Amino acid sequence: MALETYQAKRNFKLTPEPRGGKGRSSGNSFVIQKHDATRLHYDFRLEMDGVLKSWAVTKGPSLNPEDRRLAVHVEDHPLSYADFEGIIPKGQYGGGTVIVWDRGNWTPVGDAQQAYREGHLEFELDGEKLKGRWHLVRMHGRPGEKRENWLLIKGDDAEARHDGDILKERPESAKTGRQLEDVSENPDPTWKSKSKDGKPTAARKPKSTTKSPAPQERDWPKGARKGAMPDFIEPALARLKPKPPAGDRWIHEIKFDGYRLQVRIENGEVRMLTRSGLDWTEKFGSDVLEAFAALPVQSAVIDGEIVVERDSGASDFSALQHDLSEGRDDRFVFYAFDLLHLDGYNLVNAALLDRKQLLESLLPGDNDKLRYSGHFNESGGLVLDHACRLSLEGVISKLRDSKYTSGRKGDWIKSKCSHRQEFVIGGYVPSTSMKNAIGSLAMGYYQGGELKHVGRVGTGYTAATAQMLYEKLSRLTQNENSFDDKLTSEERRGLIYVKPQLVGEVEFRAWSADGNLRHAAFRGLREDKPAKDVTRETEKTMAPPLPKSAVTLTHPDRIYWPDDGVTKEGLANYYAQVWRFMAPYVVNRPLALLRLPDGISGRQRFFQKHAWKGMNPHIEEITDPKDKQGEKLLRITDFDGIVALVQSAALEIHPWGTTTNNWERPDMITMDLDPDDEVEWKDVIAAAYQLKERLEAEGLAAFVKTSGGKGLHVVTPLTPKAGWVEVKAFAKWLADSMSADNPDRYLATATKAKRKGRIFIDYLRNGRGNTAVAPYSTRARPGAAVSMPLEWSELTPDVGPAYFTVDNTPTRLDALPRDPWDGFFAAAKPLEKKKR
Repeated sequence: MALETYQAKRNFKLTPEPRGGKGRSSGNSFVIQKHDATRLHYDFRLEMDGVLKSWAVTKGPSLNPEDRRLAVHVEDHPLSYADFEGIIPKGQYGGGTVIVWDRGNWTPVGDAQQAYREGHLEFELDGEKLKGRWHLVRMHGRPGEKRENWLLIKGDDAEARHDGDILKERPESAKTGRQLEDVSENPDPTWKSKSKDGKPTAARKPKSTTKSPAPQERDWPKGARKGAMPDFIEPALARLKPKPPAGDRWIHEIKFDGYRLQVRIENGEVRMLTRSGLDWTEKFGSDVLEAFAALPVQSAVIDGEIVVERDSGASDFSALQHDLSEGRDDRFVFYAFDLLHLDGYNLVNAALLDRKQLLESLLPGDNDKLRYSGHFNESGGLVLDHACRLSLEGVISKLRDSKYTSGRKGDWIKSKCSHRQEFVIGGYVPSTSMKNAIGSLAMGYYQGGELKHVGRVGTGYTAATAQMLYEKLSRLTQNENSFDDKLTSEERRGLIYVKPQLVGEVEFRAWSADGNLRHAAFRGLREDKPAKDVTRETEKTMAPPLPKSAVTLTHPDRIYWPDDGVTKEGLANYYAQVWRFMAPYVVNRPLALLRLPDGISGRQRFFQKHAWKGMNPHIEEITDPKDKQGEKLLRITDFDGIVALVQSAALEIHPWGTTTNNWERPDMITMDLDPDDEVEWKDVIAAAYQLKERLEAEGLAAFVKTSGGKGLHVVTPLTPKAGWVEVKAFAKWLADSMSADNPDRYLATATKAKRKGRIFIDYLRNGRGNTAVAPYSTRARPGAAVSMPLEWSELTPDVGPAYFTVDNTPTRLDALPRDPWDGFFAAAKPLEKKKR
């Protein structure tokens, strides 16, 4: 973590903490500061790379090796912070009293930088209070968890003990001998900041050190005005721009994919209002309400967004809609990003960063239901690029010193990773594959009081959503055209008009030349916005041409992934968008297919290597040269072929590692890292890097992709020279060597009983006739994940094996400057025979 994060969180005109900078020191000091902030904790800091790597230890260190103390990794601090002892004013980040509880030197066991990266630091402490062997171990985060949790553990050595409490026995400062209460009552003798001429200045003494300050005891920012609790405040709305604004006057927040809510707290009573003022307090269960009611405030108005996060950690509006319709309330999370009123003070005229700092000081750091929406000071373009690579919705940019301005006329800018906005539902076509369900929706927006037709949306509906929409829309049917446009006969085909009252959120690729949406997917109903307020928000930008197919999709509204809303049409749209990346790995290769005619929830499930009755002619039958009398194999040669596979419900595509131009000479090796359920994701990543190093040591290139299941695939391009026997033998040697070098972590045999806690390195995909799932192929599992090629730099804990899906992959690919596997076949080398 850079010191920019430390500096951005603090106003050095108000706090006596040192601004500091990255040091050149290569020392090995450590310090533990006892910090009485919102709650008492201990800040554990190790000098490394010119900064203090820092962890907030909630219960403080323990000398008992059986105690595992939670240590939340926080921003790096400057080296000068090791001497800080004093009072951080209330209202500032970390407001409260700080003493230097312990200090001394630390000595790493082994390579400290490598251990830090791998998440297990082992070291010796030589402090005034703590000595001996210690461990810091990074934990595997829960889905959606933003903070990085570690454990601080005492090593079992002569300095360890199982009785007593060092924190109670030695509460005093190692620097001055004083306790927290002494510093609170008389901060003058403590560390002081320095003025510009280098002379000491008086430390700032806060008005109070009580945990829950009364209104008059807060340090109110400039612009705060006394005033009664206001009525509903019209929310500030962001204007859409193609790119975030440049310059250091702006901060940038991740755009959430949920419902905007204004939370109003008065004497423990909580109300949640939509952006149009509707009272939705009862919609989201009790946990979020209780979290707000527990805040140390008498009255407050907080602006934010309620979301549901997927296992990947990304907020997902479709998942939010699903939970609301199912009456499920255990996954709701509220992200607070602004504070408009607090304890008798109106804050709308205070600067944004002052409002945010005050808001952050109110929020608990350990509540999974109520979280602070942090921001970035880096270039907005870089923030947006990173968000889009992770398939997030986009970025909200705000002027750091701006007031809170209602409506869409203030200083908020939104930049999106994909085209997405609300449209009015003007009609529907019933499903051809389900009873009492919609198959597609006819959508529009208002312009000059007229409803303009923008085409149909035929995917993105879960089975439950399709039935819910049918029930709602059936009560709104009408005979006359709902749109002011005159629709063509094709646009009217099968369409049932409805009163234009319901609003749906839609994600789409671009606008067509005739003003219709292209490759659009439904994301959910927007019950918080009146239909008459829906206008065109996105520019009518044209998308680059995508391949088109002559293959007819029968029952295009058939839902292949019922809980994820991916229909047959949606799957064909997905392959159209990834085809330019995917084609080299599936065209002119023998294929094995996993077909599920009724979708992933159906009973029919076929692993198909050979032709079947009624097979589409764009799926070719080919003869295996070594089995000319046997059943013919399958291949495709163009985009029509993959759409034919979609029509045939082929939900997984597994090619051979060779082309039909050179049957006996493979052009790639695929090593499948298949972890046991107990293996942490960081260990799978480490295994991939080990494979990469071994392959590169042999003069070969290595590329990586997620499997879409549990693990990773490391793939090596080959010049088609060696035969199947040689290639499989080399793959086996790779797996055996890794297993031999680290038998506790890796396994080269498929024995289930021996796999517990290990990673199976599956080399068997490299024999003749064996297959591996293709890059960009979908997986026939809940979530509609795909096997996603990555650059090695993208292989981080943020991206799990099933992170990328049919829904979010096109957004990612549009954000990339190049193919993540750019130069794959150009990097091919022949596999040389070597004595082993």
